[in-house]
Amino acid sequence: MIKAVDAGTLASGLSTPASGASRASKADVLVVVEKSSHAVSFYDAVSGQRQETVRLPDYPHEMVVDSRRRFAYVGHYGVRMASTVGDGGAAVFVIDLAERSLARTIDTRPFNRIHGMGIDRQDRLYALSEEKAVLLGFDAPSTDQAPTRAVPTHGVKTHLFTLSRDGERAYVTGLLSHTVSLVRPHDAAVPPVLVTPGQLPESSCLSRDEKTLFVGARKSSSLVSVDARTMKIRRSRRTGGDPLRVYTIDDERLLVTDIVANTLTVWGTDLRRIRSLQLDGTPSAVTLHPTRPLAYVSLLGTHRIAVVDLDRFAVVDGFDTQLEPDSAVLLPAAS
Repeated sequence: MIKAVDAGTLASGLSTPASGASRASKADVLVVVEKSSHAVSFYDAVSGQRQETVRLPDYPHEMVVDSRRRFAYVGHYGVRMASTVGDGGAAVFVIDLAERSLARTIDTRPFNRIHGMGIDRQDRLYALSEEKAVLLGFDAPSTDQAPTRAVPTHGVKTHLFTLSRDGERAYVTGLLSHTVSLVRPHDAAVPPVLVTPGQLPESSCLSRDEKTLFVGARKSSSLVSVDARTMKIRRSRRTGGDPLRVYTIDDERLLVTDIVANTLTVWGTDLRRIRSLQLDGTPSAVTLHPTRPLAYVSLLGTHRIAVVDLDRFAVVDGFDTQLEPDSAVLLPAAS
């Protein structure tokens, strides 16, 4: 098995290179949020070597990257789990991907427990306050000192959202309201449209044509398809487990992580189960390679990344990380 290289002692907000690591990597780099190590780390996606780590305040969670691969934006959730009591964090961390350092912090107070993150094709940033059930917008996130807009979502304990490519629609899940809200991020005068797809909806994704929203209803053990314009439920299928995260692979396939069965399952967009893969840990987030049929699956508990070949649908590699790897982004090697 590939082992991560020890990064040594860290100073808050500074990056520390692993022994022998170089910033000029010729391989793909996987940037991983490590929740319980309170950090973002850079890994050589081929060798698994940890190149550098950026220390952050406690419990960063979700992350997105701009189109130029210049900055990553990480939400400061500030508590370990959604069930953890506490105010949590109230900030967005801006990571300089070239320097591999914390460039600055955007204060989002009074909007706290920042979890879901999104970015549109114009590189406008969106961050979700779970506590306040408000979707924040940043029109120029590389320089903004505060949110430039805020839209109520009408959900309760709003955790994650899926964003249309143009940023005009956001689909926000409410863990306690058991709802998904269609929100217009750039027009707070338009009331959200809500649907109840099942109990404890957490993750969702849009079809490639953005006409269908797919939702994982965790307590209902269901995968649900919803008309993305009318918010009417089209169909629902039992998964038999706990569908934590849902991803679009292509026009015909979805990828779902199950944290009870510890499986990764391919479903058809018609909600037909195609195949499942047993994993050696609890799968959290998945990062899809932009040009190759590879999925990097963050495994909680075992603190590893499993590399899955989507054509063979088999684990073909993996490497150790720091504590609780979660959301990640793949930075392709420079040509």
